[in-house]
Amino acid sequence: MRLPSFALAPLLAVTCLAAACRDEQAGPRQQAPRIPAPTRLRALEAAPADLTFRSGETFAGGAVVYLGSKVTPEKAAPGTQVRLAHYFQAVRSPPEGYGFFVHVVDPASGAMLSNADHEIQGGAAPLASWPVGKVIEDVHSVPMPGTPARVVLGFWRGNSRLPVDDANAHDGSQRMLGPPLGGAAQELPEYTVPRVSQPPTLDGVLDDAVWKQARPVVLRRSFDGSAPRLRTEARLVHDGAFLYVAFDLDDPDVWGTLRKRDDPIYEEEVVEIFLDANADGRTYNELQVSPHNVIFDAYFPARRQGMDRSWDSGMTSAVKVRGTLDDASDRDEGWSVELRIPFDRLAEVPHLPPRPGDRWRFNLYRLEHHDRRTVEGQSFSPLFVGDFHALPRFGWLVFE
Repeated sequence: MRLPSFALAPLLAVTCLAAACRDEQAGPRQQAPRIPAPTRLRALEAAPADLTFRSGETFAGGAVVYLGSKVTPEKAAPGTQVRLAHYFQAVRSPPEGYGFFVHVVDPASGAMLSNADHEIQGGAAPLASWPVGKVIEDVHSVPMPGTPARVVLGFWRGNSRLPVDDANAHDGSQRMLGPPLGGAAQELPEYTVPRVSQPPTLDGVLDDAVWKQARPVVLRRSFDGSAPRLRTEARLVHDGAFLYVAFDLDDPDVWGTLRKRDDPIYEEEVVEIFLDANADGRTYNELQVSPHNVIFDAYFPARRQGMDRSWDSGMTSAVKVRGTLDDASDRDEGWSVELRIPFDRLAEVPHLPPRPGDRWRFNLYRLEHHDRRTVEGQSFSPLFVGDFHALPRFGWLVFE
């Protein structure tokens, strides 16, 4: 796991505990092109003529110029790796002690879609070492987002960022505006949740007639939307007071080692639902259940910030294992889960009970550890980045 640097915010470094950060890289990994790190600083006489994004904006009173970037290829399928090359020039001796950050963000909200922080030229070219007048090239890769995005970049030291000289050239927090990424937004899926008069019995067995009123959805790989190795089916209903969620999972080895409420069950096998009731892209709740029926729940006032594990969702749950729990020597069939979530405990619920036509943002997830090692993330709405908290990629929950 790679925790965000100050490039996110000082608060995030404190409050983004493991419980909120484990899935920053969850899901199948795409193999990034390997770019050998140079053994010494590499300087050019000029930036390439074929930049796909040109800037010329400056940092620190004109000391450092951001010339622009080249995105290769400019158009790529969501989740596939694209090569970013950034070009800078020191006009006078640059300041010391600054690290480099690169974020891929949602242009509207500034929410993080991907954290690509790294050392320039693999650590061979720290800012203070740049020769005046020469051009410094930095090359790395990021997954192409599944929604229109923007690269923002800059330099940080301690609790501050190197100032961007023109207010119109940064995002309001000293993150220099770089190239856009992504084409047309991938369509966000919707789930219409029916209102039922008779709620299901919470026993983990999905044989209640009420579940037949709900549309089944099969989760996809969170990183690229492709078919996962193991099947996960989900259904949702509500009765005005509670949201009910059912998961049915194929799993040849059902296991878990954690037993206490709010333990880091996201490090093992788990199902999850994230709910942004007022669809503001900020406040949301995260709820998880493990095969041992251990609950983790948390409230977030902003993406990955201010995580409150003292918040009690009031959720109740039941699990049924089809096999032998925690026994790797035999072959299990899978496990099923039923959740009952009180609407009146959730953050920023617009109407109680939800009105017909109300639209919430939400996502469903599964984390599977194949052979108890290789992690695969699944989701209702594919994210195309390795972050279950990618709020702009949440789907829509529509109430009947």
